[in-house]
Amino acid sequence: MVIDDVTTRNLELFRSWHHGGRKATLVELLDHTVTAMGGRLLKVWMHYPLIQPQAIDARQDAVACFREHEAIRAQVRQELETVYDLERLNSRVAMGSATPRDLASLRNSLQSLPRLKYLLGSLEDRTLSELTDKLDPLEDVSLLLQEALVDNPPPNLAEGGVMRTGYDEELDRLLSLSRDAKKWIARLEADERQKTGITSLKVGYNKVFGYYLSVSKANLASVPDRYIRKQTLVNAERYITEELKDYETQVLTADERRIRLEGELFLALRAKVASQGERVQTTAAVIAELDVLAALAEVANHRNYCRPRIGDGPEIHIVEGRHPVVEAALPQGSFVPNDVHLDGVSQQVIIITGPNMAGKSTVLRQVALIVLMAQMGAPVPASSARIGVVDRIFTRVGATDELTRGRSTFMVEMQETAHILYQATDRSLVILDEIGRGTSTFDGLSIAWAVAEFLHDWQGTGIKTLFATHYHELTDLAATGSRVKNMNVAVKEWGDRIIFLRKLVEGGTNRSYGIQVARLAGLPTEVVERARQVLQHLEQETTDVEGLPRLARSSAGRQSEQLQLSLFQQSGQKLRRRLLNLELEEITPIEALNELARLRELFDEE
Repeated sequence: MVIDDVTTRNLELFRSWHHGGRKATLVELLDHTVTAMGGRLLKVWMHYPLIQPQAIDARQDAVACFREHEAIRAQVRQELETVYDLERLNSRVAMGSATPRDLASLRNSLQSLPRLKYLLGSLEDRTLSELTDKLDPLEDVSLLLQEALVDNPPPNLAEGGVMRTGYDEELDRLLSLSRDAKKWIARLEADERQKTGITSLKVGYNKVFGYYLSVSKANLASVPDRYIRKQTLVNAERYITEELKDYETQVLTADERRIRLEGELFLALRAKVASQGERVQTTAAVIAELDVLAALAEVANHRNYCRPRIGDGPEIHIVEGRHPVVEAALPQGSFVPNDVHLDGVSQQVIIITGPNMAGKSTVLRQVALIVLMAQMGAPVPASSARIGVVDRIFTRVGATDELTRGRSTFMVEMQETAHILYQATDRSLVILDEIGRGTSTFDGLSIAWAVAEFLHDWQGTGIKTLFATHYHELTDLAATGSRVKNMNVAVKEWGDRIIFLRKLVEGGTNRSYGIQVARLAGLPTEVVERARQVLQHLEQETTDVEGLPRLARSSAGRQSEQLQLSLFQQSGQKLRRRLLNLELEEITPIEALNELARLRELFDEE
């Protein structure tokens, strides 16, 4: 399924309108993954839900299996928590930018795979079995990294200390030179004393002359020919030997050679790991899918979601459906669920009327989200659900503009609506909220009617549509459209107040209770009362004595008019009585003309 940017925004899949970030979005609710790879794959599944019932059922089976085996799911998730981002690590290895710590993270991640494979082997599910077979524990790569790297390598190669002792013989020798220089010097000093018989012989070192053998003046006669004079002091002579000179060269350059050799060994190690990149990538993909499936089972168990039944038919039947994000934000048990049924027979276009703030938009969005969740393989917030697979979900919700591109709110609304009407098919689900409200009432009503009619009549089959509107006249579509159903979100009136019941019931409504909502919003009392008076006049279509709408007159004018009406309230009464007394069924044409003349005289008298 393709989810376009408008639908992604309107359903707040990844970004909240109110918070501007991830908070209060569907991805925040569903993302119980424990690996970076799983988190990315979850977003892919949300962006591109499946449209093949068999593939959807396979995912639903795997989630149900994880949900049923809670203890194993917990252990699997515990093992997954120790796995680093194999996809990113593998990319760095392939690009030649992986550091010693990156390879250590890869090594530590691979150590969890045998245990993970063992746990999955006890689950009887086709999808999970296939994933288990694909899960390569990469034991040879893991062993190589364990043998090569120290437990906690430094972040880079600058100071060395990366490779483990025993991995390379030459590196071990250089490490020994750097680490055991004092031991070698002490051993050399003892050997030379024994060979020369000079008990006072010492091995020394300074930065200028390096290593040397120091012999006092009294023992010069015992100095062997292999000693090479290097420096004369007042009381002693300093010598070197070929052996000491070679060792000095080795010791003084050992660190530099060690660091260089470690670099070469690390690059060779990284190249070996890179050669197994395809295997690592396959395992990373398996880990990601396991993580998402287990996370969806975790969410379903925590939120009491149900497994939807998936089919090829046109029916969408949801019993006690809930908006997942809104429900999570409310106290437990306070969300009011609703049933929605769409099909291609009697309820293909549902016109939803009702007051502002009653929950029409919530019902619309929750149906779209339930369908999306079902087709991505997730359990859904409902008591039960039968979902006929849809190819696209289209939404036209909210008021936005793009002033920098020269597009007004109404223009954006119409362009989005046009996109839906051109792209939707009989397998699509269309969600429309308040089409036509950005222009005059008659224009908006006309457009809304035509759009709803188009969706009902499309190619003789129609398109599944939920249409929320304040144009109560649209309920008349049910009289002409065989697949149009009227529903409304119920409220309870209490004096001049209303109680929102949040319940979707059959039938239309002819009131929006906008003034009551305005009062709840805190509009000044005088504004609310004036609005009531204007509404009454509009509903009665009354005019003043000059033929002007009464709502156009000022408050002072209305008071003056009321006083004048009380003085002349009998005006026109004779004319009215004469008209009411006419027996139109029995009057002849000549008598009618004569009576019309008399009525004219009576009108002139008054």
